[in-house]
Amino acid sequence: MNKIIIFALAGFLAELVDGSLGMGYGASSASVLLTFGVAPAIASATVHFAEILTTAAAGTSHLKFKNVHKPSVLKLAIPGSIAAFIGAFFLSNINGDFIKPFISIFLLSLGIYIIYQFLFKNKPDEPKITGVKKISNFVLVPQAAVAGLLDSIGGGGWGPVNTPMLLSSKKLEPRYVVGTVSASEFFVTVASSIGFLIFLDWSSINWILVLSLSLGGVVAAPISAWLVKSLPVSVLAIGVGGLIIFTNVSSLASLYINNSHIIWSIKILIILSWLSLVLVTFYKSKFKKLNTST
Repeated sequence: MNKIIIFALAGFLAELVDGSLGMGYGASSASVLLTFGVAPAIASATVHFAEILTTAAAGTSHLKFKNVHKPSVLKLAIPGSIAAFIGAFFLSNINGDFIKPFISIFLLSLGIYIIYQFLFKNKPDEPKITGVKKISNFVLVPQAAVAGLLDSIGGGGWGPVNTPMLLSSKKLEPRYVVGTVSASEFFVTVASSIGFLIFLDWSSINWILVLSLSLGGVVAAPISAWLVKSLPVSVLAIGVGGLIIFTNVSSLASLYINNSHIIWSIKILIILSWLSLVLVTFYKSKFKKLNTST
């Protein structure tokens, strides 16, 4: 029962962040599952089955709040879905113990990348992007294919690849970027889930955990769609990035370090650094808001 509550809460927090940032649900949820000892293929499958409901809820919520650029949804969804299906096949046919450290390293890199994007790449003094400009298919199609493949293999990656790249293109205003990435993720999630249903043994999936993650995420989806339109999200980004880093460093440390004192020292250092970044980001955003209002 305690594990069910933990995963429901993890699903809620992950979707709250994902729906607000356009990234984070898969990477954070998969990181938690790997920490609990779930095999990489089962972890990715569990996350994607749960995401069918959460991405549907998030996409619907963003459509309701008019955060979606509809022409870009299919341009992302079609190549992303094909690549996600291929990724599910690959992950289902490789030894879990062999690939687990690589998945953890990939997720750890995503956590660092998320923090880097929101801590160093966001420039508040730049002119605000408004409206929509045409995005070339030569950019979107390969971008979506890479994101879909990584998403299936790592349990997360769709948002962390697509959201920063679309933001940096300056073709869509941020709320359209988040809403479009969230809406297109539904199709990628379905394709990946179909792949896992075909290539994995159904009995190896803990459907109670799938339901727990799903329910937590569905509850958070409309809240996150409101957040992205109403609140700054840099603090949330640092929070989810830190969570991903902490869980995957913990997993890697348990694989390669035998000394428990060293492991706990690493964990404490990460937690202190993480909290410091959250506080600094919070006060910077608060200070910025005070300056703009005066």
